[in-house]
Amino acid sequence: MMKKHQRGITLLGLLLIGFVLVFATILVMKVLPEYLEYYAIVKNVKAVASDPGLKGATVADIRLAYAKRANIDQISSVTHQDIDITKDAGQLVLSFAYAKKIPLVANVSLVIDFQGSSSGS
Repeated sequence: MMKKHQRGITLLGLLLIGFVLVFATILVMKVLPEYLEYYAIVKNVKAVASDPGLKGATVADIRLAYAKRANIDQISSVTHQDIDITKDAGQLVLSFAYAKKIPLVANVSLVIDFQGSSSGS
């Protein structure tokens, strides 16, 4: 008589896979909004730097233009005062850097350092 070998997953394996999937889902749900905000900041910084109406503008005017765009996109991580404004080869360059602390579980947090610039680097 031949024995049939059972194939499948054990209860412990199923629980472990479930735990990993739930943890990964929670991590993505907490981190994704921060990355979406970062990409919105980069988009706004590049838009302000390439605005032809701001070529001869003062620093205050440039900061105000960014503040208006940030208000529309509800950006709170980088304010108009956090933007560094320089000129490189006659081109306006706006840059920023900030750290975001994301609480995960109890006293465990994830810290992400973001930085960006209108020059693409």
